[in-house]
Amino acid sequence: MPAIRLIFLWHMHQPYYKDLVTGEYRLPWVRLHALKDYYGMVKLLDEFPDVHQTFNLVPALIAQIREYAQGLAHDPFLDVAARPAGDLNPDERQFALHYLFQANPQNMIRRYPRYQELWEKFQGLSGNVSHAAPLMKNSDLADLQVLSQIAWFDEFWLADPDVRELIRKGRDFDRADQQFIVGRQRELLAQVLPAYTAAADRGMIEISTSPYYHPILPLVCDSAMGAVSHQGLDLPGRRYRHPEDAREQIVRAMTLHEEVFGVKPQGMWPSEGSVSDETLAIAHSAGIRWMATDEGVLGRSLEKSFPRDGHGTLQNDGPGLLYRIYRWEQQEATMHVVFRDHSLSDLIGFVYCGVPAADAAADFLLRTKESCAPILAAGADAVVPVILDGENAWEYYPQSGREFLRRLYEGIRSDSMFQSLTVSEAIEREPRPASLGSVFPGSWINANFDVWIGAPEDNLSWDHLGAARDFYAAHGDSATPEQKALAFEELLIAEGSDWNWWYGPEHHSANDRDFDELYRKHLSNVYQALGAEPPEALAHSIISAQARPRFASQTAYISPRVGSPTASYFDWLGAACHVAERRYAAMHGGTFLLDAGYAGVDGEYLYCRLDFMANTPDWAHTGVMLVVNIERLQKNMPVEETMAFKLEVRIRDAAIESWTLDDGKTSSSKIEGVFAGLRKEASFECRIPLPALNAVEGTILRLRFSLWRDRLPLDSLPREGAIELNVVPEDELSSLAYAKP
Repeated sequence: MPAIRLIFLWHMHQPYYKDLVTGEYRLPWVRLHALKDYYGMVKLLDEFPDVHQTFNLVPALIAQIREYAQGLAHDPFLDVAARPAGDLNPDERQFALHYLFQANPQNMIRRYPRYQELWEKFQGLSGNVSHAAPLMKNSDLADLQVLSQIAWFDEFWLADPDVRELIRKGRDFDRADQQFIVGRQRELLAQVLPAYTAAADRGMIEISTSPYYHPILPLVCDSAMGAVSHQGLDLPGRRYRHPEDAREQIVRAMTLHEEVFGVKPQGMWPSEGSVSDETLAIAHSAGIRWMATDEGVLGRSLEKSFPRDGHGTLQNDGPGLLYRIYRWEQQEATMHVVFRDHSLSDLIGFVYCGVPAADAAADFLLRTKESCAPILAAGADAVVPVILDGENAWEYYPQSGREFLRRLYEGIRSDSMFQSLTVSEAIEREPRPASLGSVFPGSWINANFDVWIGAPEDNLSWDHLGAARDFYAAHGDSATPEQKALAFEELLIAEGSDWNWWYGPEHHSANDRDFDELYRKHLSNVYQALGAEPPEALAHSIISAQARPRFASQTAYISPRVGSPTASYFDWLGAACHVAERRYAAMHGGTFLLDAGYAGVDGEYLYCRLDFMANTPDWAHTGVMLVVNIERLQKNMPVEETMAFKLEVRIRDAAIESWTLDDGKTSSSKIEGVFAGLRKEASFECRIPLPALNAVEGTILRLRFSLWRDRLPLDSLPREGAIELNVVPEDELSSLAYAKP
């Protein structure tokens, strides 16, 4: 009987936070995710021993977990949580307020009433640490120190009687409570890696690896690959080409893996699913048997697309192309490759957290069956890779997603149509893999490398890295072996992908400055290890000295799955974005309902998304008009010949009641290809065919969003100016976006 062979690969990764010179950990996320996610994800499989899975543990993460387990990690965040609240100096009190509230408010802070109470008190003091620190009582800080640690405990560890007693106590924690929760962490961290070894020894899981410090291998081999995957992309001034470093990252990964788990890894999830023919050949030479990446890379390699219907079901020949194992071969090098189902993976990563667990698990299994139906009907097996982040998604689920996972695994175990296999098990059962002569260079995000290269901040980062690498090449041999080894280690760390993840327009967090400082510190350490002063440029932030811009131009074509439940925020990477400016809210007493606007084009459509503030339910049920004003200009055309369009959308009872598109002369609600919809009361999405706007190549579109009730404006975005788009070939977008004014 044909079967659906599910391959779950959970990728576990954190950046390398340790400063090798000071020995200090600059951020606490390895410890916290080890407490909350890593242990429980593999321990849960004790209940489902036949649901085999693959866990990808990045070596830099393994090394840091080992230091915590051995009590060798110098973690100032844990030090602050461990110190008596009354002994904290003013700087430490501010430090505690800045970092100990960095947890998901809905599922981690609100779960503990006193933690929620402290969070609300802090927010009531404007969320400003310097203002709030002297106003928070010692008892407040003591409770914060304890609860901020408990909030990160795994569900299995929350069931410990001593921990349950602390949770029952809830507040007014004393010194003994504080010492207990800190000491218990160290005991629990020592259980993480042995749990993986035990599960692998029992044949329940396969443990795969990644390049040691999580670099984007194709860019380390040759930074020019950025413009191969995205033609016209602006590249760094200094070309980076070090395939020898790429090989070193892989060899070191395999060595540590064997040291910790007793066997060499068979497979690899290359950092961010980033592949190229050169990197596959290097991995083959190092002994890697299989690699995994994204369906977008397969699509560009085969020059095919993977269309889905409104329910996310693969169409046409998509299932037959995607749901199989490939064998890449060039000259003497070979590699088995699996390609993740982007839609199914993103459903778990970004969508199901907002759906009841039983419904989400049933929906996943149904969607999988629907997409696999043509293959099964032909009498063949379907191999369905589901590959995603194994840690960050769970803070958005109640109880770290355990109910969802239990229902999903039980559904797989009880349905004879499904088999859950490791990647190596699936390869062993496939005697005739499909042939693949070349892979298109790209990552799991849009099958390119735009997140890590091309934007001004990204390119400056690469230039600094290249300068440090060249300095090492010129001066390393004149240093002592110890100095040279330290300098090279710092270079390998700086090659990691995480630094550039936070540079550029795509991603931002409360820790942007921390990442920037740590990256520049690693580069500075290269020079210092070789007895030289670091360049003065490394004293300056790569992030602009001004506030991060609230507007970003479109940098790549986008084709978001508007209206699809499988869509995620990654669909909008590359879009123009404008974030609402709320600095003057208290001064003007204004009401802010619109949070951020996104817009972009591809060769066929204009796409728009408008994110609402958290108070959306207050107005979405009472009847409002959402208006998208679109001004169309043609380059070199007189201003008086511009055209204005208006999409009017009536919203009532948190649903779209009707829409019309008006060009100033006629108004229609029956234009083929137009879509307008709401996504869980959190955002509005629309799609308009470019011909409906008379938008041809060379057109400029200027967009403004506004919200109205009873012919009175409630809010608008942008409040000044407009979101401007250029309708041009995709290879011209990045040069226009990053052009100097």
